[in-house]
Amino acid sequence: MAKAYDRAKEVEEFDRSKAGVKGLIDSGITTVPRFFVHPAENFSSSGCTPQVQFPVIDLGYDGKKRVEDVVEEIRQATETWGFFQIVNHGISQTSMEELLEGVTRFHEQPTEEKTRLYTRELKQKVKFYSNGDLLVSTAANWRDSISCEFSDGDLNPEELPPVCREAVSSYMKGMLRLREKLAEALSIALGLDKDYLSRIECMGTANLVCHYYPACPEPHLTLGATKHSDPSFLTILLQDNVGGLQVYYQEQWVDVLPRPEALVVHVGDLMQLITNGKLRSVEHRVRLRHNCPRVSAACFFYPSSKKRYETYQPIEDFLSPQNPPLYRPTTVTEYLGYYRSKGQDGQSALPHFEL
Repeated sequence: MAKAYDRAKEVEEFDRSKAGVKGLIDSGITTVPRFFVHPAENFSSSGCTPQVQFPVIDLGYDGKKRVEDVVEEIRQATETWGFFQIVNHGISQTSMEELLEGVTRFHEQPTEEKTRLYTRELKQKVKFYSNGDLLVSTAANWRDSISCEFSDGDLNPEELPPVCREAVSSYMKGMLRLREKLAEALSIALGLDKDYLSRIECMGTANLVCHYYPACPEPHLTLGATKHSDPSFLTILLQDNVGGLQVYYQEQWVDVLPRPEALVVHVGDLMQLITNGKLRSVEHRVRLRHNCPRVSAACFFYPSSKKRYETYQPIEDFLSPQNPPLYRPTTVTEYLGYYRSKGQDGQSALPHFEL
């Protein structure tokens, strides 16, 4: 008789090893462990039609392209897609390349160097782990991560791993400047004062999560990221040239093809909540490539530390008798608590907060 499958035991052993998915590959495995295997429905609708063009917005403007034009493009993209790519955003190509190289160096260094940072402790500012929802998910994702929390924009550089310290520090300086530029553009696009989003400090904390998706021997059985939307207010993503990122748009999966100079911006759940659905948080996922590792760095923006327990709710400007509030008030602490407790199960967390 076949030996009974003990998922809890296998997950515990994997987590206790602190070696992550890269550790499995280094051990010589040729098949995907069972707790990484996803149900067939997670791979459905994998194609996309060539007629669909993913929006790319040039943030540079001169006499031919005005600020108003850029704001209008952002308004249309955030209201219809929730996702868009940006170019001429102010972060140099060198800085982006060095970050991807630094992340790769971290994840490909000897396991014993990484395990010093391995933890699931939320309070630790810099941590290495595999699958944030490993203990609650029904199917694990094929990726390892290093997370660096810049609470209120600050993080002691000495806390960052030496192999990527300079690259992360340099990249985040540009990322925080870009946050201010996008916050102003989004405020104007929403018809609010240009400093509105900055004033409510909903994006005061930045959490840079750098994912490494090791080469997978059976990419048809698992995913780099299950279908999900982000719990942030805004996310800015840097991806390498491997590809695999897809967004769900008009009932089909659309590939977000890599552009060397581009960053991907997407609306988070909490932004959809405070705009009462005017801006959309769109579901996305990551498909894997056979024997080809992938690297990405997602910067999630959350409220400043002093706003962690402050209530956020639909902005009054978007409410009327014909357009009542769709969501109840919540704090980022409550929202993230629920999001983490359910794991990335393919379902949005937003319905839980609907009125």
